[in-house]
This record gives sequence, structure tokens and C-alpha cells, in this order.
Amino acid sequence: MPLALLLTIACGLALRRFGYAVHLPFEVVKYGGSILWGAMVYWLLATVFAGTPRFRISLAAVVVAVLVELFRLWHTPALDAFRLTTAGALLLGRVFSPWNILTYVTGIAAALALDWVLSRWKRLV
Repeated sequence: MPLALLLTIACGLALRRFGYAVHLPFEVVKYGGSILWGAMVYWLLATVFAGTPRFRISLAAVVVAVLVELFRLWHTPALDAFRLTTAGALLLGRVFSPWNILTYVTGIAAALALDWVLSRWKRLV
């Protein structure tokens, strides 16, 4: 799990940093990063709560992702200033979008599927 978490973070950061430089379309950079963010939440929870059933982890990841997106509706001067930093934008985002919830769920589902495949593969090896 920790390796999947680190790889997902690296891919997300690389996509956001270099996506436009290699002429990827806006949608790929924007929503690809959000898909990877959702997957990162899944891998983070799977790492912290190792041994917990995957379905529970995926449900918890969806709850966390939705709460983070809803948190974007709350504004204070300090919070908005943090959102303008790179760390704030990556961790909290800047603007609420229901589309982000869909992309997060897509990333969580993809991570869940990959986790399931990898666990089956481990049993065979």
C-alpha cells in the first residue's frame, strides 16, 4: 500500500506540474489530477488502516473526498490565503465543483479495483 500511495502522489504531482508542458489537454490535467487525488485518498486510508476490508476503506475514502470538496464552500481569510498556496491548492483545492466528486469516486473505484487485482495476484505468486 505505501508504494501505491507514493506512486500515486508522484504521478499526480507530475501530471499537475508537467501536463501542460507536454501539451496534454486541460481536461486530462484537471480531471486526471482529481482522479489521482481520489486514488491517493484510498491508498492513504488503506495504508493507515491495513487489514480493514477494502469496501470499508473505499466508503471511507468517498466520505473523506466529499467532505473535502464540501469544505471548499467554507471561506475565511486565512483559509482562502492557504488555498492560494501550492500546498493549499493540492490538499484542499480552490473552488467547489460537483464534477470533482465524480472524479474522486472514479479514482477511488480505480484504486479499489487495482487493490483487488494486486491482492489476487499476490495469492497466485
